[in-house]
Amino acid sequence: MSLASVAHPLASAAAQLRVLNDEPRARQPFTEALATSGLAPLAATGITVFQINVGKLCNQTCGHCHVDAGPDRREIMTRETAELCIQALRTTEIPTVDITGGAPELNPNFRWLVEQSRSLGRHVMDRCNLTVLLLASQTDLAGFLAAHQVEIVASLPYYLEQQTDAQRGTGVFAGSIEALGKLNALGYGHEGSGLRLDLVYNPVGAFLPPAQRSVEADFKRELMRRHGIVFNSLYTITNMPISRFLEFLLRSGNYERYMDKLVSAYNPVAAAGVMCRYTLSVGWDGTLYDCDFNQMLDLPLGFGAPVHIGDFNAALLDRRRITVGQHCYGCTAGSGSSCGGVTIQDKSGA
Repeated sequence: MSLASVAHPLASAAAQLRVLNDEPRARQPFTEALATSGLAPLAATGITVFQINVGKLCNQTCGHCHVDAGPDRREIMTRETAELCIQALRTTEIPTVDITGGAPELNPNFRWLVEQSRSLGRHVMDRCNLTVLLLASQTDLAGFLAAHQVEIVASLPYYLEQQTDAQRGTGVFAGSIEALGKLNALGYGHEGSGLRLDLVYNPVGAFLPPAQRSVEADFKRELMRRHGIVFNSLYTITNMPISRFLEFLLRSGNYERYMDKLVSAYNPVAAAGVMCRYTLSVGWDGTLYDCDFNQMLDLPLGFGAPVHIGDFNAALLDRRRITVGQHCYGCTAGSGSSCGGVTIQDKSGA
């Protein structure tokens, strides 16, 4: 089955949680894995990434999307909520603002968020699907991002057309290559330009990603050879068993096998470095989460922490206890997985 053919996830976050929590007795609960590793209860170590999910509107409908984003979604962060995000940032020295979606650039407040964050001296990252840069309404978007020195983190499942279009839809690969060429022409991806262009690789199927450095080397070689494209780094990210990918696993009969893979590959070193320990995730409606994945499962902050950006309190959030579940095995398998790729670097380069 093509991942792109899976158009709708399970009906609700509650339905997804029922599937994830209905585990065989032989499969260890994630909380027990943490306890065995001496990490329970899991707690934040301070916030260095302020991640803002500005909504679920997107110009693509990708089969692996944990956000269930698409052109028909209407969940959009308002200007009022965006202003609360900036007000919270002003009270902190959090160095990085990570703007995601959906296609975050389609939110009418996206550029204002970039401008305000940059005016506060924060590094800004844009989680870009590349083809949004080609929309008629976004002809000046690439130039805007370059002018504000926004780091672009772009999804590209593979350096070949068939695999990319299988996950993201027909024609997406060709559009992505065109967009990458446009970014390269502005200086993105070139060493010394100050304009970082990073790619994100998600496996097209029910398996774990290969070694990050090896995949990066393949992408750099093949994209240059075939298309003359350059970029800075590549991040491999494990597909999380939620939303559309969970639906794919269930329909294809791969759910139990995939979960067994994640559990058996649990790595306590990766668990110690999970991104929720240094990230705060803000939902489109201002609700606060430990990560974007918890956000999609409707698991807001707990254990007495503030639950809305309007009640932001850095002192209470910096060392908060983190809400976990069985899906967290996705971030702790093998070399680990985060929005910035693996959490354990392979020094051998394999």
